[in-house]
Amino acid sequence: MNATLDLLRSRRSVPPAQLAGPGPSAEELDAILSVAARVPDHGKLAPWRFVVIEGEGQARIGRVVAETYRADHPEADDRRLALEAGRLAQAPLVIAVVSRAGPHVKIPDWEQVLSAGAVAMNLIVAANALGFRTAWLTEWMAYDRRVLDALGLDPAERLAGFIHVGRAGETPPDRPRPTLSEIVTRY
Repeated sequence: MNATLDLLRSRRSVPPAQLAGPGPSAEELDAILSVAARVPDHGKLAPWRFVVIEGEGQARIGRVVAETYRADHPEADDRRLALEAGRLAQAPLVIAVVSRAGPHVKIPDWEQVLSAGAVAMNLIVAANALGFRTAWLTEWMAYDRRVLDALGLDPAERLAGFIHVGRAGETPPDRPRPTLSEIVTRY
């Protein structure tokens, strides 16, 4: 039919634990991020940015995540702390999409937030077009100020999600999707 429509129809989220390396090369990552940034952006504000988490960066932020979890859950055992430390290290690459929507005289913050969501989806589509698989997750740490501070987010910034990128031996089966008659109103 059409390669773009086929890609969009076949795209599936793959759990990060099932994503393996190698991750994108530097050139592939630049291509993915360049395509991700080509979204509707009223006022040309770029109300989003990226934090690339890979290699030793995954271990560093993993330590922060585990320490933060331990501070809130002193009863956590070593197994649980290891799980928390590894949340952003299962896939070879994680890209945090940061929403930096803010007050503007003409552009409502809602439109800026939607633009950040569009960036995340473009990122996923671009990565999948290059043969990678992805998972867009938030988890508790996307809402924890201590973790966000460690990632360098300003107090007014929010995390749209962590996009885990890697290769998958198998693509999971499709999940049930909404029936158009249940989600479409015609006027």
